[in-house]
Amino acid sequence: MSFTTLLAFALVSLGMVCTPGPNMIYLISRSVTQGRMAGIISLLGIVLAFLVYIVTTMLGLSALFMAAPYVFDAVKFAGAAYLLWLAWQAVKPGARSVLTARDLPVDPPKKLFLMGFMTNLLNPKAAVLYVSLLPQFEDPARGSLLLQSASLGLTQITVSFTVNLVIVLTASHIARWFGTRPKWLQIQRWLMGSVLTGLAVRLAFERRQ
Repeated sequence: MSFTTLLAFALVSLGMVCTPGPNMIYLISRSVTQGRMAGIISLLGIVLAFLVYIVTTMLGLSALFMAAPYVFDAVKFAGAAYLLWLAWQAVKPGARSVLTARDLPVDPPKKLFLMGFMTNLLNPKAAVLYVSLLPQFEDPARGSLLLQSASLGLTQITVSFTVNLVIVLTASHIARWFGTRPKWLQIQRWLMGSVLTGLAVRLAFERRQ
């Protein structure tokens, strides 16, 4: 694949990972409450889920959705509903920011890894990226689509891992800063709720390519 194509997909992946969603919410919450190592273990679970998406994409997941449009629609609307639920959780009366310190049970590494894996596996943003966006960067004239899918997927994983690792390593510092500024915590909640709602609306009206 051309460097230009990989760079363009990397920028798309960067935009997706920088948008608040289930992965970011989980990683921040876990890193703040249980420490950086817990966040890193959770991140490894998220990476494994991305690898699952790569394999299923290489095996023709996109072709399945093209052949069965109703399946794609079902996944799309379920994902949109999930994002709306997350948005409501952020802004509902009595809700707390993900950056607010809270008492959570200390989970063992195995559970942290599994929770990270399941959070990303059921993440509608990841599904949209691999099912709808990734195929647009593939070109049959350039050779094996399997290798192209693998190259694009590994590019996305590299971008996602780098950004999320920064989030894990800085979550506690960010939380402490927000902890002394209650008004900013409220702004952060409503900003996250607005972004998640916007993502849900966009996902609901996403068309198959």
